[in-house]
Amino acid sequence: MNPMHILVTGGAGYIGSILVNELLKNGHKVKVYDSLRFGGNSLLPMFQYPHFSFVKGDIRDTALLEEHVKNTDAIIHLAAIVGYPACKKYPDLAKSVNVDATIALMKMLSKDQLVLYASTGSNYGAVPNGICTEETPLSPVSLYGETKTQAEQVILQHQNSVAYRFATAFGLSPRMRLDLLINDFVYKALTQKYIVVYESHFMRTFIHVRDIVRAFSFALENISRMKGQTYNVGHESMNYTKKEICEMIARKIEYYLHLADIGNDEDKRNYRVSYQKIAAHGFQVSVSMEQGIDELVRGIQALEIKEPYANL
Repeated sequence: MNPMHILVTGGAGYIGSILVNELLKNGHKVKVYDSLRFGGNSLLPMFQYPHFSFVKGDIRDTALLEEHVKNTDAIIHLAAIVGYPACKKYPDLAKSVNVDATIALMKMLSKDQLVLYASTGSNYGAVPNGICTEETPLSPVSLYGETKTQAEQVILQHQNSVAYRFATAFGLSPRMRLDLLINDFVYKALTQKYIVVYESHFMRTFIHVRDIVRAFSFALENISRMKGQTYNVGHESMNYTKKEICEMIARKIEYYLHLADIGNDEDKRNYRVSYQKIAAHGFQVSVSMEQGIDELVRGIQALEIKEPYANL
């Protein structure tokens, strides 16, 4: 694949700080557009690459954004208010960033520019008795899912686009997040020595952050046969209940697990997902749940936490 000029919105974040490094190592010219809401330390190693550049900007600043969208071959659109808790806490911000800014971005593009969009399995909502395929009706149960669903629909109106419905991310990143379910459980087991879990039977599907990055590289290499479509990204082997995750952690860390009978998980997602569509193109995940939890157990010990890493 020939080197491309790629703009990564939200490139200083949990996914972006790994993705940008991967793109640069693959020979692409990469520009990150990010407001640095959570700081920019994760990008410091990137400045060693002569083909890396950075713009500090709000995704809602349409004049500034349009200036940097020009002369790019591809946009990887990560910028968003991510997660159920953050969107609940900042609903107006979530709508303006996740939906309105995406609409504005898409109006700036020429028909030849490629857009890869980080969507989410949260779009499916609660589907406890079935397996979600890309054809399953979308029924998000949170503002986060609603805004990502709306943005995805806008993205797919562009003929040269791919929308990835990612499973729930986990794993270590230079811009660490501890508000993700598995990262949170491992952190609590290590530091507090107990976890309280509501609705432990709820089924979720997961993907390691490095496999998310690999999926974007895969799309760049296979865009001619993937464009104009949505893909669930993950693997059936990564479908677990919350209880199963806790039991796996308990085999590695001694802690107290309380499965609460009273109370409920405000994030009502409960579903299994099929990944046959992207697998048919040749994409497979490379990091198992066991490997990812082992990595977290080792790596979280190196974190010096003065305030929680979260998207709040």
